[in-house]
Amino acid sequence: MTDPAAPVPQAGTDALPADDAAPSELLSRRHQMFPLLTPAEIARIRRFGEPCAYEPGSLLLEAGQPGTGLFVVLQGTVAVVQRDGLGHEVPILTMGPGQFVGEVGSLTGSPSLVDARALQPAQALRVPPEQLRALIIAEADLGERLVRALILRRVGLIESGASGPVLIGRPDSADVLRLQNFLRRNGHPHQVLDAQSVDCAAALMVQYGAAPDEALVVCPDGSVLVSPDEQALGRCIGMVDEADLAGRVDVAIVGAGPAGLATAVYAASEGLDVAVLDCRAFGGQAGASARIENYLGFPTGISGQALAGRAFVQAQKFGARMLIPAQATRLDCKCTDGGDEGENAGLAIELSDGRRLHARSVVIASGARYRRPGMPRLEEFEGRGIWYWASPVEARTCARAEVALVGGGNSAGQAAVYLSQHAARVFMLVRGPGLAASMSRYLIDRIEATPNIELLTQTEVVQLDGGEGGLEAVTWRDRRNGQESTHALRHLFLFVGADPETDWLRDCGVELDAQGFVRTGPAVAQPHEGSAPAPLETSVPGVFAVGDVRAGSVKRVGAAIGEGAAAVAQIHQALAALKG
Repeated sequence: MTDPAAPVPQAGTDALPADDAAPSELLSRRHQMFPLLTPAEIARIRRFGEPCAYEPGSLLLEAGQPGTGLFVVLQGTVAVVQRDGLGHEVPILTMGPGQFVGEVGSLTGSPSLVDARALQPAQALRVPPEQLRALIIAEADLGERLVRALILRRVGLIESGASGPVLIGRPDSADVLRLQNFLRRNGHPHQVLDAQSVDCAAALMVQYGAAPDEALVVCPDGSVLVSPDEQALGRCIGMVDEADLAGRVDVAIVGAGPAGLATAVYAASEGLDVAVLDCRAFGGQAGASARIENYLGFPTGISGQALAGRAFVQAQKFGARMLIPAQATRLDCKCTDGGDEGENAGLAIELSDGRRLHARSVVIASGARYRRPGMPRLEEFEGRGIWYWASPVEARTCARAEVALVGGGNSAGQAAVYLSQHAARVFMLVRGPGLAASMSRYLIDRIEATPNIELLTQTEVVQLDGGEGGLEAVTWRDRRNGQESTHALRHLFLFVGADPETDWLRDCGVELDAQGFVRTGPAVAQPHEGSAPAPLETSVPGVFAVGDVRAGSVKRVGAAIGEGAAAVAQIHQALAALKG
């Protein structure tokens, strides 16, 4: 058995602090990732699991296949190996009695990211996903240790880049960046092979007829896709839940940003049957923030991805079902199918794949989509130099280069500060006279103190130039004197606000304001018959709105989370009225 305090081979070490970290810190992190359970702790787990025996060479988990839970090794040894769709293997470690096999996907039974194979006759206690969630809640102190280890192991798998799908193509191509962002935002391990420098990658591009600017995806099961959309990639890696959506949930939440995730955590923790939909990834726009420094309880700041990732796992821990990616196309507020026998279903969400999700209540947390300013040739360069977020993927592509950023809100400020750590220079363009009216003071101070951020006020982009390779130059104009200047830039980041994502509500009668945001509570012009809507309830009984999509919301992460929590109490009241 490998000692959990010993150095972890290859992939395991990638989740640990850097080599120059203090030895005590390295030891502590290894113990957290690979704790050794005591006999007393194993005894506590037994009532949630079932004993299983494995012959030498048999698999407990197989990469790319649905996982069947967490495995506590009782006898023998189990080798854990990362394996990608190309057949490359990277050993992680060998586990013996008292150790357990699994990572955060064990909570839901999602496809395994590793092979786990018995090296000798082995016995293990298998804890299925639903029982694992029950264990974590019933045995709080032990559950905390298990969840911490599962999360740290997923982080290690992501950073090692030796499992999950293989993306092949030019690292700076629009398709590779698009798919890489999708996987990163969903916390899914993957790797990228440069078709221009890796011979086998180039050969595969030719074999499958992929153009130089396309992306080839090798799925964990060995199947190959050419420039797939997010839905196809999600199916390839087992993310897309294609099960029949029979029956009704208590709460259907559309949108997995901070507001939607908060609603899911509180609703599921209080015993409600919850399903969460999102067309792209968990975290929403907040998930793309490089660092949030004014969120309560994190004095040193936290990335939007980390904050959203914790909430995502927390919601799953309490049993919320995640349907990502899944596109809601219509809300049916007068549904007559799909209910329990003899009961009117009332509400149903239609998905782009033709399925319908029936619910007793619906929470609109669909947020807002990035606003596209009126720039000539904008669509031509989207994904090829024009970006609406600033993640590590984009930061790497603009390392030591000059970039421009348009916007004066907090998201723009966070992005400018983050990009300044990678780019040689960041031109920050705002139409107004300054930042004070739209940005937090701490960010303004940070921008002023950053030498490679140049703030250009009362300035607007007037021209984009480039060719087949993408954006090559940006021209902007000083609105005070009309003077124009052109700069050879390959990256332009746009943070100019967002429009509410409410098109899918058009047939339901949910009342919107002039800008398309959802009216709730006292703002509803046409109250319900016989009673006024609850503060977060819309003009349609049983339909609520939280977060950025709601008219009058504060547009802050903390406020969105608060609204999600508050909505649950109002949902309980609405469900009680239905039963009454």
